Amino acid sequence: MNVIKVKKCSTCGTAFNCGDTPEGSKCWCNDYPPIFTPTDVIDCLCPGCFKNACAVRIEEYVATVSPESALENRAKDLPKTTNLIEGIDYYIENGNYVFKAWFHLKRGHCCENACRHCPYGFEKQH
Repeated sequence: MNVIKVKKCSTCGTAFNCGDTPEGSKCWCNDYPPIFTPTDVIDCLCPGCFKNACAVRIEEYVATVSPESALENRAKDLPKTTNLIEGIDYYIENGNYVFKAWFHLKRGHCCENACRHCPYGFEKQH
């Protein structure tokens, strides 16, 4: 039977709910990309620490991707989701969404709109 557990974050000590609900809803952490192996984290992290850990791991990965390797990146093979995460997939600037390189890599191809964080190296010709 699925049950919500109250855990303490292994990083900051904050108590938080962890687990799937008896009604079948998945744990909040399922909204994040599956980029950690079980040995990467000692125990569950609270939502804030988990988001920060994901952002660091993603930025480290994105830094290894070149325009030449972008089409063959691993992010495109992750399970597709419609849930976008602020700070990981995008940030807001002057009320506008600005998609980060991770978002573009997950899509798996260049949209040829000369996006600010295009990992594929596309630039519009003037």
